[in-house]
Amino acid sequence: MRFLLFVLLFLSFAYSLGLVLANNTEVGVNLLFSQAPTMNLGLLLILCLILGIIIGILLALLIFRVLQNKWEISRLNKANNHLQEQLTQANVVIDRQANAPTVEDAVYGTTATQTQDTAVNIDESSTLIKHKRD
Repeated sequence: MRFLLFVLLFLSFAYSLGLVLANNTEVGVNLLFSQAPTMNLGLLLILCLILGIIIGILLALLIFRVLQNKWEISRLNKANNHLQEQLTQANVVIDRQANAPTVEDAVYGTTATQTQDTAVNIDESSTLIKHKRD
């Protein structure tokens, strides 16, 4: 990997040197609102190429970050929907269990539990006292 990077660096340097040597005429640069001093055409091409590469890399990183955030948001939305479905299913199970008849209801029926709610106890003083059963 290091060797490949070295070869690419050498090739780009050789291309830059060849570009400067092949385009050795002096050119004035008009920047719309100002005038840059005259410079070698090959050097101007290299500067524009480097500037374009730097701007391209920065834009690519910015776009990659935006895409990465979109991917993360979509992944979290999917996880949220999955958890919502699990919560809904758990609520359904809880409702079924809450509304299910108890063992006493299943064995004795609903009238048996209504009659067992209150009971009459005779106290030592022979008065009738109603106590509610727990």
